[in-house]
Amino acid sequence: MDAFSRELNELLSDAFWSVLKIEEQTAKMAAQGDLSISELHMLEAVAKDETQGRSISALAADLKITLSSVTIAVNKLVKKGYVEKTRSEQDGRQVFVKLTKMGHKVNAGHLYFHENMVRNVSEGMSEEEKEVLVKAMKHLNQFFKRKLETGNEG
Repeated sequence: MDAFSRELNELLSDAFWSVLKIEEQTAKMAAQGDLSISELHMLEAVAKDETQGRSISALAADLKITLSSVTIAVNKLVKKGYVEKTRSEQDGRQVFVKLTKMGHKVNAGHLYFHENMVRNVSEGMSEEEKEVLVKAMKHLNQFFKRKLETGNEG
């Protein structure tokens, strides 16, 4: 590995580890320690539709997990008081999930972390530097998506 690759690898590893740790700390502080990072991300996905809520299938597609995994996670979040389930008025078989007041509070703290991170990373950067950073992050995201689609081969 050349010097650039070693430095980039170290920076990416450190950044991912730091983000996970900070999100973990945010989850513990905002929710008195009863939420996992996965549950925090589930709340974030639920919050994407405040009007009618999100269906179980929409959450599964958004988070790229199975319907049964979403159902189990949602039921745990209902018991903890972060989300509520309602049946569709048009089709009683369809269930929508919405944040409760407590769910909104925790999600707002999580969003604040992300907004603060983006603001601090981009502070003082020129528009050209921001464009280069966004382009690099798009490449990184494409790499991860390919790895997920191929089952982490190669």
